[in-house]
Amino acid sequence: MAPQINPADFTNLTLEAHENDVWVVTLNRPSKRNALDSATVEEMVEFFSLAPRAGVRAIVLAGAGDHFCAGLDLVEHHDADRSPAEFMHLCLRWHEAFNKMEYGGVPIIAALHGAVVGGGLELASSAHVRVMDETTYFALPEGQRGLFTGGGATIRVTDLVGKARMIDMMLMGRVYSGAEAEEVGLAQYRVDGSSFDKAMELANRAAENLPLSNFAICSAVSHMQNMSAMDAAYAEAVVAGVVNTQPDARSRLAAFADKSGARIRKD
Repeated sequence: MAPQINPADFTNLTLEAHENDVWVVTLNRPSKRNALDSATVEEMVEFFSLAPRAGVRAIVLAGAGDHFCAGLDLVEHHDADRSPAEFMHLCLRWHEAFNKMEYGGVPIIAALHGAVVGGGLELASSAHVRVMDETTYFALPEGQRGLFTGGGATIRVTDLVGKARMIDMMLMGRVYSGAEAEEVGLAQYRVDGSSFDKAMELANRAAENLPLSNFAICSAVSHMQNMSAMDAAYAEAVVAGVVNTQPDARSRLAAFADKSGARIRKD
Protein backbone atom coordinates (compact mmCIF):
# COMPACT_ATOMS: atom_id res chain seq x y z
CA MET A 1 0.00 0.00 0.00
CA ALA A 2 1.37 3.39 -1.00
CA PRO A 3 2.17 5.75 1.87
CA GLN A 4 0.00 8.80 2.39
CA ILE A 5 1.21 12.36 2.86
CA ASN A 6 -0.60 14.25 5.61
CA PRO A 7 0.03 18.03 5.37
CA ALA A 8 -0.98 18.40 9.03
CA ASP A 9 2.18 16.53 10.00
CA PHE A 10 4.33 19.44 8.75
CA THR A 11 4.90 22.77 10.48
CA ASN A 12 7.62 24.63 8.58
CA LEU A 13 6.53 23.32 5.19
CA THR A 14 3.10 24.05 3.76
CA LEU A 15 1.91 21.24 1.51
CA GLU A 16 -0.87 21.48 -1.07
CA ALA A 17 -2.05 18.80 -3.48
CA HIS A 18 -3.20 20.03 -6.90
CA GLU A 19 -4.59 18.45 -10.07
CA ASN A 20 -2.47 15.92 -11.95
CA ASP A 21 -0.83 14.84 -8.66
CA VAL A 22 1.23 18.02 -8.62
CA TRP A 23 2.17 19.10 -5.10
CA VAL A 24 3.26 22.55 -3.96
CA VAL A 25 5.80 22.59 -1.13
CA THR A 26 6.26 26.04 0.41
CA LEU A 27 8.94 26.99 2.90
CA ASN A 28 6.86 28.74 5.55
CA ARG A 29 9.17 30.80 7.73
CA PRO A 30 8.76 34.20 6.04
CA SER A 31 9.82 36.19 9.12
CA LYS A 32 13.17 34.39 8.88
CA ARG A 33 13.37 34.79 5.09
CA ASN A 34 12.69 31.02 5.07
CA ALA A 35 16.08 30.25 6.61
CA LEU A 36 16.60 26.54 7.09
CA ASP A 37 16.67 25.41 10.70
CA SER A 38 17.15 21.79 11.70
CA ALA A 39 13.40 21.19 12.07
CA THR A 40 12.73 22.35 8.50
CA VAL A 41 15.46 20.11 7.16
CA GLU A 42 13.92 17.11 8.94
CA GLU A 43 10.53 17.91 7.41
CA MET A 44 12.17 18.04 3.99
CA VAL A 45 13.75 14.63 4.54
CA GLU A 46 10.34 13.23 5.46
CA PHE A 47 8.40 14.74 2.55
CA PHE A 48 10.93 13.99 -0.17
CA SER A 49 11.27 10.43 1.14
CA LEU A 50 7.51 9.90 0.85
CA ALA A 51 6.84 11.70 -2.44
CA PRO A 52 8.12 9.07 -4.92
CA ARG A 53 6.12 6.30 -3.20
CA ALA A 54 2.97 8.38 -2.64
CA GLY A 55 2.16 8.92 -6.31
CA VAL A 56 3.40 12.51 -6.52
CA ARG A 57 4.04 13.26 -10.19
CA ALA A 58 5.69 16.68 -9.92
CA ILE A 59 6.55 19.21 -7.22
CA VAL A 60 6.72 22.99 -7.15
CA LEU A 61 9.07 24.24 -4.44
CA ALA A 62 8.40 27.80 -3.31
CA GLY A 63 9.04 30.20 -0.44
CA ALA A 64 6.46 32.22 1.51
CA GLY A 65 6.90 35.98 1.71
CA ASP A 66 9.40 38.13 -0.15
CA HIS A 67 12.23 35.59 -0.42
CA PHE A 68 12.75 32.02 -1.49
CA CYS A 69 15.36 31.05 1.10
CA ALA A 70 18.16 32.86 2.94
CA GLY A 71 20.06 29.66 3.71
CA LEU A 72 21.23 28.32 7.04
CA ASP A 73 19.40 29.73 10.07
CA LEU A 74 22.40 31.61 11.47
CA VAL A 75 20.57 32.58 14.67
CA GLU A 76 19.90 28.93 15.47
CA HIS A 77 23.49 28.09 14.52
CA HIS A 78 24.88 30.81 16.79
CA ASP A 79 22.65 29.92 19.73
CA ALA A 80 23.27 26.17 19.41
CA ASP A 81 27.06 26.68 19.62
CA ARG A 82 27.52 23.29 17.96
CA SER A 83 30.64 21.17 18.17
CA PRO A 84 32.40 20.21 14.91
CA ALA A 85 30.85 16.74 15.11
CA GLU A 86 27.36 18.14 15.72
CA PHE A 87 27.58 20.47 12.74
CA MET A 88 28.96 17.69 10.55
CA HIS A 89 25.91 15.57 11.35
CA LEU A 90 23.62 18.54 10.62
CA CYS A 91 25.28 18.91 7.21
CA LEU A 92 24.70 15.23 6.57
CA ARG A 93 20.97 15.75 7.20
CA TRP A 94 21.01 18.57 4.63
CA HIS A 95 22.66 16.17 2.19
CA GLU A 96 20.01 13.57 2.99
CA ALA A 97 17.21 16.01 2.16
CA PHE A 98 18.84 17.37 -0.99
CA ASN A 99 19.80 13.92 -2.25
CA LYS A 100 16.18 12.81 -1.81
CA MET A 101 15.27 15.71 -4.07
CA GLU A 102 17.86 15.26 -6.78
CA TYR A 103 17.78 11.46 -6.94
CA GLY A 104 14.16 10.83 -5.92
CA GLY A 105 12.82 10.56 -9.45
CA VAL A 106 10.01 13.12 -9.07
CA PRO A 107 10.44 16.35 -11.10
CA ILE A 108 10.99 19.34 -8.79
CA ILE A 109 10.50 22.85 -10.17
CA ALA A 110 11.80 25.63 -7.92
CA ALA A 111 9.89 28.93 -8.08
CA LEU A 112 12.51 31.48 -7.10
CA HIS A 113 12.07 35.05 -5.93
CA GLY A 114 14.01 37.43 -3.74
CA ALA A 115 16.99 35.97 -1.90
CA VAL A 116 18.38 32.61 -3.04
CA VAL A 117 21.55 32.72 -1.00
CA GLY A 118 23.87 30.34 0.84
CA GLY A 119 21.96 27.21 1.74
CA GLY A 120 19.00 28.59 -0.20
CA LEU A 121 21.06 28.28 -3.38
CA GLU A 122 22.13 24.79 -2.31
CA LEU A 123 18.44 23.94 -1.94
CA ALA A 124 17.52 25.47 -5.29
CA SER A 125 20.37 23.66 -7.04
CA SER A 126 18.90 20.35 -5.83
CA ALA A 127 15.76 21.00 -7.88
CA HIS A 128 15.66 19.78 -11.47
CA VAL A 129 14.37 23.04 -12.95
CA ARG A 130 14.71 26.57 -11.59
CA VAL A 131 12.48 29.51 -12.54
CA MET A 132 13.53 33.01 -11.45
CA ASP A 133 11.62 36.27 -11.53
CA GLU A 134 13.06 39.78 -11.75
CA THR A 135 13.42 40.08 -7.96
CA THR A 136 15.63 36.99 -7.68
CA TYR A 137 19.28 37.22 -6.69
CA PHE A 138 21.84 34.51 -5.97
CA ALA A 139 24.85 34.59 -3.65
CA LEU A 140 27.13 32.42 -1.54
CA PRO A 141 28.15 34.78 1.31
CA GLU A 142 29.74 32.10 3.50
CA GLY A 143 33.25 33.45 3.01
CA GLN A 144 32.32 36.87 4.43
CA ARG A 145 30.71 35.24 7.48
CA GLY A 146 33.59 32.98 8.40
CA LEU A 147 31.79 29.91 7.11
CA PHE A 148 32.07 27.30 4.38
CA THR A 149 29.30 25.68 2.37
CA GLY A 150 27.94 22.49 3.91
CA GLY A 151 24.85 21.63 1.89
CA GLY A 152 26.34 20.55 -1.42
CA ALA A 153 27.24 23.83 -3.14
CA THR A 154 30.72 22.54 -3.96
CA ILE A 155 28.99 19.82 -5.97
CA ARG A 156 25.75 21.20 -7.38
CA VAL A 157 26.44 24.92 -7.72
CA THR A 158 29.81 24.11 -9.27
CA ASP A 159 27.97 21.86 -11.74
CA LEU A 160 25.73 24.79 -12.66
CA VAL A 161 28.21 27.66 -12.96
CA GLY A 162 31.69 26.08 -12.97
CA LYS A 163 34.46 26.02 -10.39
CA ALA A 164 35.85 29.48 -11.13
CA ARG A 165 32.50 31.25 -10.69
CA MET A 166 31.70 29.19 -7.58
CA ILE A 167 35.00 30.24 -5.95
CA ASP A 168 34.45 33.86 -6.98
CA MET A 169 30.98 33.85 -5.40
CA MET A 170 32.37 32.54 -2.11
CA LEU A 171 35.55 34.64 -2.00
CA MET A 172 34.09 37.95 -3.12
CA GLY A 173 30.45 37.65 -2.16
CA ARG A 174 29.49 38.20 -5.78
CA VAL A 175 25.76 38.50 -6.39
CA TYR A 176 24.10 37.32 -9.62
CA SER A 177 20.70 38.50 -10.80
CA GLY A 178 18.70 39.12 -13.94
CA ALA A 179 19.98 38.05 -17.34
CA GLU A 180 23.48 37.41 -15.98
CA ALA A 181 22.17 34.80 -13.51
CA GLU A 182 20.28 33.05 -16.28
CA GLU A 183 23.26 33.15 -18.62
CA VAL A 184 25.65 31.50 -16.13
CA GLY A 185 23.15 28.69 -15.52
CA LEU A 186 21.64 29.48 -12.12
CA ALA A 187 18.13 29.27 -13.60
CA GLN A 188 16.75 27.72 -16.78
CA TYR A 189 13.81 30.13 -17.01
CA ARG A 190 13.50 33.85 -16.26
CA VAL A 191 10.09 35.52 -16.27
CA ASP A 192 8.81 39.09 -16.00
CA GLY A 193 5.79 38.00 -13.98
CA SER A 194 5.27 35.26 -11.42
CA SER A 195 7.90 32.55 -11.12
CA PHE A 196 5.32 30.47 -9.27
CA ASP A 197 2.86 30.56 -12.17
CA LYS A 198 5.56 29.50 -14.61
CA ALA A 199 6.73 26.76 -12.25
CA MET A 200 3.18 25.42 -12.01
CA GLU A 201 2.91 25.41 -15.80
CA LEU A 202 6.14 23.45 -16.08
CA ALA A 203 5.18 21.05 -13.28
CA ASN A 204 1.89 20.23 -14.97
CA ARG A 205 3.72 19.66 -18.24
CA ALA A 206 6.18 17.31 -16.55
CA ALA A 207 3.31 15.47 -14.83
CA GLU A 208 1.96 14.51 -18.25
CA ASN A 209 5.02 12.33 -18.84
CA LEU A 210 4.99 8.70 -17.82
CA PRO A 211 6.20 8.33 -14.21
CA LEU A 212 8.87 5.80 -15.15
CA SER A 213 10.29 8.16 -17.76
CA ASN A 214 10.36 11.00 -15.24
CA PHE A 215 11.98 8.74 -12.67
CA ALA A 216 14.79 7.95 -15.09
CA ILE A 217 15.26 11.59 -16.10
CA CYS A 218 15.21 12.87 -12.51
CA SER A 219 17.35 10.13 -11.02
CA ALA A 220 19.41 8.20 -13.54
CA VAL A 221 20.95 11.26 -15.20
CA SER A 222 22.42 12.44 -11.89
CA HIS A 223 23.66 8.96 -11.02
CA MET A 224 25.34 8.67 -14.42
CA GLN A 225 27.17 11.95 -13.88
CA ASN A 226 28.88 10.30 -10.90
CA MET A 227 30.16 7.39 -13.00
CA SER A 228 33.02 6.91 -15.40
CA ALA A 229 32.06 7.38 -19.04
CA MET A 230 32.21 3.63 -19.64
CA ASP A 231 30.03 2.80 -16.64
CA ALA A 232 27.58 5.60 -17.47
CA ALA A 233 27.18 4.33 -21.04
CA TYR A 234 26.38 0.86 -19.73
CA ALA A 235 23.94 2.21 -17.15
CA GLU A 236 22.26 4.36 -19.79
CA ALA A 237 21.72 1.31 -21.98
CA VAL A 238 20.18 -0.61 -19.07
CA VAL A 239 17.86 2.26 -18.12
CA ALA A 240 16.86 2.75 -21.76
CA GLY A 241 16.10 -0.95 -22.02
CA VAL A 242 13.66 -0.70 -19.12
CA VAL A 243 12.09 2.68 -19.90
CA ASN A 244 11.86 2.43 -23.68
CA THR A 245 9.99 -0.88 -23.57
CA GLN A 246 7.49 -0.02 -20.82
CA PRO A 247 3.95 -1.09 -21.74
CA ASP A 248 2.51 2.38 -20.99
CA ALA A 249 4.66 3.85 -23.76
CA ARG A 250 3.08 1.74 -26.49
CA SER A 251 0.15 4.07 -27.12
CA ARG A 252 2.44 7.09 -27.29
CA LEU A 253 4.73 5.36 -29.76
CA ALA A 254 1.73 4.27 -31.80
CA ALA A 255 0.49 7.86 -31.95
CA PHE A 256 3.87 8.93 -33.26
CA ALA A 257 3.93 6.12 -35.82
CA ASP A 258 0.47 6.89 -37.22
CA LYS A 259 1.08 10.67 -37.03
CA SER A 260 -1.88 11.28 -34.72
CA GLY A 261 0.31 12.55 -31.90
CA ALA A 262 1.69 16.04 -31.42
CA ARG A 263 4.88 16.85 -33.30
CA ILE A 264 7.87 18.76 -31.99
CA ARG A 265 7.78 22.22 -33.52
CA LYS A 266 9.73 25.42 -33.11
CA ASP A 267 7.91 27.94 -30.92
